[in-house]
Amino acid sequence: MNQPEETIPCMEAAVERLVHVLGADCVSRGAAIGERYFTNYGEAPGTRPLALVRARSVDEVSRTLALCDALQVPVVVQGGMTGLAGGASPRAGDIVLSLERMAGIDEIDRDAATVTVWAGTTLQAAQEAVEAAGFTLGVDLGARGSCQIGGNVATNAGGNRVIRYGTMREQVLGLEVVLADGTVLTSLNKMLKNNAGYDLRQVFVGSEGTLGVVTRVVLRMHPRLAAPATALCVTADFSRALALLHAARAALPELLSFEVMWPRFCDYVTAHTPDLRVPFAGDAGLRVLIECAGRDAQETAERFQAVLADWLEQGLIDDAALAQSEADTRAFWTLREGLAIDALPDLVNFDVSLPHGGMQDFVARCEAALDARWPGAHVLFFGHLGDGNLHLCVSVAYASGESAQDVEALVYRFVGEAGGSISAEHGIGVYKRDWLEVSRSPEEISAMRRLKVAFDPRGILNPGKVV
Repeated sequence: MNQPEETIPCMEAAVERLVHVLGADCVSRGAAIGERYFTNYGEAPGTRPLALVRARSVDEVSRTLALCDALQVPVVVQGGMTGLAGGASPRAGDIVLSLERMAGIDEIDRDAATVTVWAGTTLQAAQEAVEAAGFTLGVDLGARGSCQIGGNVATNAGGNRVIRYGTMREQVLGLEVVLADGTVLTSLNKMLKNNAGYDLRQVFVGSEGTLGVVTRVVLRMHPRLAAPATALCVTADFSRALALLHAARAALPELLSFEVMWPRFCDYVTAHTPDLRVPFAGDAGLRVLIECAGRDAQETAERFQAVLADWLEQGLIDDAALAQSEADTRAFWTLREGLAIDALPDLVNFDVSLPHGGMQDFVARCEAALDARWPGAHVLFFGHLGDGNLHLCVSVAYASGESAQDVEALVYRFVGEAGGSISAEHGIGVYKRDWLEVSRSPEEISAMRRLKVAFDPRGILNPGKVV
């Protein structure tokens, strides 16, 4: 949406003010703004913003927001641009605030088992620093090399280890946040127990840059894990996969990941990923990727192998392959990550949460309805069964007048009927905003709007997103 023409001179004046206050090396405009700052992951470039601010300090973030708030110029904060909900997409009249220069480890406190990280630090860089200190982080994502800690916090990232450690919300002990008017809230708490008043930290986790800009984060560190033991299993149907999850929780205290892939997903990824060699190709059952990690790799692998043998005897699984090398492990995860799907035309990605007991019925109804309406469609299910997070990728050939919104309407209707959530870990952004009422009551949405007004009364932070 373009800004009204009469506001353009005011906005241009705001950019000039930013250049004056921050310096020309901090503010870019026009063709100097690279496409990565207005291109969502897996999409064509969007709209070039009015200006780009690459802040180098908390003070520069504060001054940027104070100026934009005074002039009522909208600001979109960005991390690694790996989100899938359009939450960091700018409009033509927006100022993009990138935190990529504010990167690095501020402090590692071994006694408190915490790491304080600047918001622009990539997840992988934080993981490597924590590993070098003898610990591990609780969050891991496929986009670890490019997603940033600030974005992970803003979207309450989940990933592959939620079954063991929880989401980003459970990892954050303290935050530094700059409010819309430039006020800096510094609460870099390291304590597990702190009941001194309202827990403001949790207001900002998952707020997608609409309530404040996260600049520093205190994260929990966990005991360092040895190399994981990884297995790819085949089980006949979803009921057995669910029984397998219960068995894994009971038998494997080292359980780290529990991922499930439906047959159509496996067949497509295997056929379209060059040089991918994984066992059980063409098998009709569900694939289950299970990963365990403890302090001793050999001990964990031996226990895991014994448990797999027991599951075979019980009939919980039809077959299993325990990774014998790093190459095996990479192949199993390459299958699960399913990057080949990204090349499908008009791809619509869904990230939903569902009660475990209703998941198979949801899959069956969704698949049947999509196949009936769009014969020949690619309908591919996979996800983190351990925490109830299901991903669905849909690629269809639309008839005249149809669009992705028709696919969304169908899928989200089933999500609502199942009592699920339209967003498990990707956030709401702009793509899911119109569907929020599927998972939230009118009273909840009203409370969210009041919270937005309280923290951002002029509405400059990421306007048009979430609510």
